[in-house]
Amino acid sequence: MEKKEIFADGIGQIHFAGNMVRFDLVSLQPEEGKAPKAEGQVRIIMPPQGFLGAFDSMQKLIDKLIEAGVLKKNEKKAPAKK
Repeated sequence: MEKKEIFADGIGQIHFAGNMVRFDLVSLQPEEGKAPKAEGQVRIIMPPQGFLGAFDSMQKLIDKLIEAGVLKKNEKKAPAKK
């Protein structure tokens, strides 16, 4: 079975419709004299359970990348008290 690779610069939108979670993957397209524009390329559709499994896998990878020093944990500041 042939495996396909898909490259995306990010997720343009995630939404829930028809009892499915939908990810619209985007690629940045250059525009002369302007910042690159995100254009939709591929949509991934999965049931909620699949989404939860994917989220769990991504969280575990984020934790490993933080532990390895590849990423830094983003500490949220508490809002200033008035």
